[in-house]
Amino acid sequence: MNPISKSNKLANVLYDVRGPIVDAAKQMEDEGQKIIKLNIGNLAPFGFEPPEEIVQDMARNLHDSAGYSDSKGIFAARKAVMHYTQQQGVQGVTLDDIYLGNGASDLIVMATTALLNDGDELLVPAPDYPLWTASASLAGGRPVHYLCDEANGWMPNLADIRAKITPRTKAIVVINPNNPTGALYSDELLQGIVQIAREHQLVLMADEVYDKVLYEGARHRALASLSTDVLTLTFNSLSKAYRSCGFRAGWMVVSGDKRAARDYIEGLNMLANIKLGSNVPGQYAIQTALGGYQSIQDLVKEGGRLRRQRDLAYELITAIPGVTCVKPRAALYMFPRLDPKVYPIADDRQFFMEVLRATRVMLVQGSGFNYPDHQHFRIVFLPHEDDLREAIGRLADFLAGYRQQHGRSGQVVEIAAKKEAARA
Repeated sequence: MNPISKSNKLANVLYDVRGPIVDAAKQMEDEGQKIIKLNIGNLAPFGFEPPEEIVQDMARNLHDSAGYSDSKGIFAARKAVMHYTQQQGVQGVTLDDIYLGNGASDLIVMATTALLNDGDELLVPAPDYPLWTASASLAGGRPVHYLCDEANGWMPNLADIRAKITPRTKAIVVINPNNPTGALYSDELLQGIVQIAREHQLVLMADEVYDKVLYEGARHRALASLSTDVLTLTFNSLSKAYRSCGFRAGWMVVSGDKRAARDYIEGLNMLANIKLGSNVPGQYAIQTALGGYQSIQDLVKEGGRLRRQRDLAYELITAIPGVTCVKPRAALYMFPRLDPKVYPIADDRQFFMEVLRATRVMLVQGSGFNYPDHQHFRIVFLPHEDDLREAIGRLADFLAGYRQQHGRSGQVVEIAAKKEAARA
């Protein structure tokens, strides 16, 4: 029998957030080993519960959830999203501009599929949330990665964005607040991105799933509030701020100059109709969530659980010789760097596979987020403080052994001295 191969469209698809390292961890768990998981932003396993009123509202409406909804979603939920966009200062959004989906992921794939022809290019940040790169490839397009500058707090490099625009470029993806770095973009930077899109007549795609997960009084600006003359698609969901990943309730808002986009919007409507609509029980949670008490504030404020865990993870990881990290201002992640002079790594996937097998701590390597070196990795700081201490302690011990094995003690002493001087 001839072998049955996967589609060529999957050749450039990568999703190591759930990839080979996760497969290896599952096998270890099947063998009875306990794994500490710092790899995925899934809140429920770590004791983050959804607001009770959301759960109750879904339960009360189950009898009305057995049939398909309108292909764009139920009226009450879309109206709640419309009001939310108005609160953010986004102009000109009507109910027809709002699409509900099975999480933001569902709508990201829909939006890229409707936009990209074979060979068209989508500008995606590096590092990125890998679904964006994957969805561009699956649509037949080509993801082109613009660099975010670690030395500048992981801000997108506007000059690099400009340099990578070609006649095949169709859109710019902006992930703000950012996954995996935890960066939060300034109004000035966002205005610069809008100006580039304006000059080159590009679509803006704004992934704003973490817009409420903000620390130390930080403020998020909706990109669509600055791009009233540029076609903008904004993606959001209940998954993170409302601890409701499994409810699969997300939305997409089309705003800005829609006059030249009639054919594209017709394509979005066609794809929405083909899928018949999204998960109806999850849709019933949206109005209650957006209009109710915003309990995420209790988690991110001074003394809140997420704030404490972010601070602890940052303190522990930056105390390891040869490890640096930009402190996240938002989201659930940080993206540390291993100094290549101290940790010479040729293959970061293999390196973090070794970390898993030696420490039973699961992390995702930086190349899994399409970053072009082998020195970074993402930490999810959702586990309780004791588990974070244990996990990062095990990682520190592993890295100490790695340094000893590779004979980097002199550089470690120098780095430690510089860190101590900086603290003083």
